[in-house]
Amino acid sequence: MLDPETGFTSDVITDVNRFVGRADLIRSCMQALNSPTSLIAIYGKRGVGKSSLFRQIQQMALGDYTLAENAGLKHEIPLKTRKYLTVFYTCDSLINSGESLLSRLINDQDDEDGLLRLVPDDGKEIVEFTRAKEVSAGADLKVVNWGAKGIESTKYAKVVPDDTVQTFRNFLSSIVQHQVKKRMGRDGLLILLDEFDVLSDKKGLGSLIKSLSSKDVKFGICGIGQDLTDVIEDHASVERLLEQGAIHVRPMPNTEAIAVIDKAEELYSGDLTFDVDVKREIAEVSQGYPYFVQMIGKSCVTKASQKGVSVISQDIYREVLGDIRNGVAFPTLESAYQKAIGTSENRQMLLHLLAEQSEQTTLFHEDVGRIFIKHARKDAEDFDVDYLDQNLPRLLDRKFGPVLRRIPEGQGIYEFINPVFRLYVRLRAL
Repeated sequence: MLDPETGFTSDVITDVNRFVGRADLIRSCMQALNSPTSLIAIYGKRGVGKSSLFRQIQQMALGDYTLAENAGLKHEIPLKTRKYLTVFYTCDSLINSGESLLSRLINDQDDEDGLLRLVPDDGKEIVEFTRAKEVSAGADLKVVNWGAKGIESTKYAKVVPDDTVQTFRNFLSSIVQHQVKKRMGRDGLLILLDEFDVLSDKKGLGSLIKSLSSKDVKFGICGIGQDLTDVIEDHASVERLLEQGAIHVRPMPNTEAIAVIDKAEELYSGDLTFDVDVKREIAEVSQGYPYFVQMIGKSCVTKASQKGVSVISQDIYREVLGDIRNGVAFPTLESAYQKAIGTSENRQMLLHLLAEQSEQTTLFHEDVGRIFIKHARKDAEDFDVDYLDQNLPRLLDRKFGPVLRRIPEGQGIYEFINPVFRLYVRLRAL
């Protein structure tokens, strides 16, 4: 039995040697990192590979430019790169405000990525460590011993009771003074906030980021396109910080999607191969979303192991597609599908009609795939789908997903919140 995770993963890619393609984005990341005052903002659709790129930014921030070298950009690496100490935090939906996020940051006890590990204190021991598997210039700091008495927030210098914002400011000042400049001799502190889109209330964060950004402190956020609008609306001057740091992650070209499968073959060291036609078809149905390539790839490996074969042929691939059509291949997506349609055949047909609708691009910098109800009405008539207006609200209801969200620029315009789910619906049989 071959382990599907050897070649494919649905997790964030942290290993630089598993990262494929994206040369233009890597170039933009290098430029943003080596600009002293820009705000790095990675944005794009879900499932397009934003978080994996964000983790690679962290690696380059530590001085490890293996990713750029692998992408053929060695000649573009600055002679003197800016090097940082890094904080990496993944937001969650329980964080309901900017102050709540800061509270999480100043109390996060992660020994490799947390802010608290960098605050100078005699009660803990910090050592340098390398994030990459191989020794490189990418050294960071890590807590190895928090002390016998555990962690007491009052021990950390300059904690201001009942003032989260000022405590956060004091922590940053202390880290820059004692760790960045004195101990490690770095150019700055880089704070990376992943899954930024799950924050329900971003009020005040744009202003705070603007006030704290300097040659010593840089922020990076990763989320969907609306996040940039929220941050800019909060403080108009943030837009200037984004001039060199806004990086739009779009779907991959088919050649890079195929390269993801090529990389998997390489990782299997000859124990598993894909037919050329199968690679091409997976790339086409995945529409440039690497997450979907990885999911289909994993299913193919599992199916091949069950059959006891070492080649992903058309026959194996067809069986995988059959499992997707029957709703047994991807349990999480199938659960979302069943929740969305409920017991209504009309709603199921409506969902498929919307998923199959040709995508329309936006006028702004976000390449959201738009769908129009007026087009769906005509299709619904052709397929005898009744009660369209009664069936649509469930697809917008948070209790059942939601699957769609309204686009405020016009009436009857929507988008799929998760484009990967849209791809799944296209393959899922009625």
